[in-house]
Amino acid sequence: MSLFVKKPISQLIADAADSEKGLKRTLTAWSLIALGIGAIIGAGLFVRTAAAAAQSAGPSVTIGFLVAAFGCALAGLCYAELSSSIPIAGSAYTYSYATMGEFVAWIIGWDLVLEYAVGAATVGIAWSEYLNNLLVKVLHLSPIPYEWCHSPFEHLNGMSGIINLPALFIVALLSLLLIKGTQDSAVVNGIIVITKVTIVILIIVIGWGFINPANHTPYIPPASTYIDTQGISHNFGGFWGIIGAAGTVFFAFIGFDAVSTAAQEAKNPKRDMPTGILGSLAICTILYVLFAHVLTGVATVQDFRTSGKEASVAFAINKYMLGYGWLGKLVTVAILGGFSSVILVMLLGQSRVFYSMSKDGLLPAVFGKVHPKYKTPYMANLIILILVGLFAAFIPGDIVGDMTSIGTLFAFSLVCIGVIILRKTEPDLKREFRTPWVPFIPILGVIVCVLMMCGLGWTNWLRLFGWLAIGLVIYFTYSRHHSKLRNPDKE
Repeated sequence: MSLFVKKPISQLIADAADSEKGLKRTLTAWSLIALGIGAIIGAGLFVRTAAAAAQSAGPSVTIGFLVAAFGCALAGLCYAELSSSIPIAGSAYTYSYATMGEFVAWIIGWDLVLEYAVGAATVGIAWSEYLNNLLVKVLHLSPIPYEWCHSPFEHLNGMSGIINLPALFIVALLSLLLIKGTQDSAVVNGIIVITKVTIVILIIVIGWGFINPANHTPYIPPASTYIDTQGISHNFGGFWGIIGAAGTVFFAFIGFDAVSTAAQEAKNPKRDMPTGILGSLAICTILYVLFAHVLTGVATVQDFRTSGKEASVAFAINKYMLGYGWLGKLVTVAILGGFSSVILVMLLGQSRVFYSMSKDGLLPAVFGKVHPKYKTPYMANLIILILVGLFAAFIPGDIVGDMTSIGTLFAFSLVCIGVIILRKTEPDLKREFRTPWVPFIPILGVIVCVLMMCGLGWTNWLRLFGWLAIGLVIYFTYSRHHSKLRNPDKE
């Protein structure tokens, strides 16, 4: 049987209709929008904005956000059509199975581990760093000892890390919350989203009055080269500065696609999935542009290059917005909450991808076990807890940070291609949402995503190919021999 055997759409729909054995439908359109915002607003807004301004674009980082949002919107339109037409857990993996066949589906399913599992671990490590910032700067307590909040591969002033306990703790806590139930997780996520969006709006409204027009002049700096403290050179200003900023802040948009992994738990997926995906992306884009405009107007590019760094938002508030020190403290709380909701949605996405792959036989059956009471894929959550927890506890966060971006862009590209293929192979399929101007929009989406992938450098391409090579070994030694589609007698 061909490596590119496809799973029939009718079979996918039938699988979703098996409600007794399937996942519990509890999520509304607003729950999905909150999940999307929860995944999107996090490290990107509070950390990557200043980094992009310092290294690439200055105040024109706002244009970089619009470029990145444009690429995400193209992919988002394709996600919206596929998630409303094929309302099954698994996101890009499931869509690829139906449109491009099992081999491509395996590749994209394995690739999604880079986005969800590695992304969750990376943000967990950042959560650990900001917890110390909260303890010292806000609560005025002693920090967690270096050895207990860093990996064994990290060293500072003669100190060596042993294990990152805070990162392991937050991953474990949120994994257990997901096992308890998607609806409970959505409630907690909703509270976090309301809190951090409120703080973002406060910064925009209050900070607008502290904007110094000189910091926005010129809005697009002339092209030059900036060499950072590590000796790495960056294209600063001009066209390539904006493109570089777009690549940097793209990480800030990762997460809206995770909404599609919960399609099988949406009450009305054909209506709610497009609303959740495009709604969360639109809201976050508006907040990002306004936030970046205020931040670069309040503080200078030199601030972001020196004293600001990761805590640049709190730094800008404390230095330039006198009398609003309380807002700086709230930012630290918002960052911790933002990181928590990002981890939550990433873990949700990864467990649903593994759940779908297990149901198809490409992963062991244990990944597909649903809790008899909570109706969640609890074994997948527990296994992911172990894998992500080990990474978060023992590996430095910067080792594979960009792998999350390149893996996500690869997934976006395949989703765009999937829309074109499904329009040809299933022209009569009922589509509650249709991507406009097909094939122009999907093709443009592929082009923009591939361009951003090229901007991530050849080292990340090597890591991507290395990761996919490991996945191919697993596929040819286990998955193809246990595939239910290829081996129906094993069901």
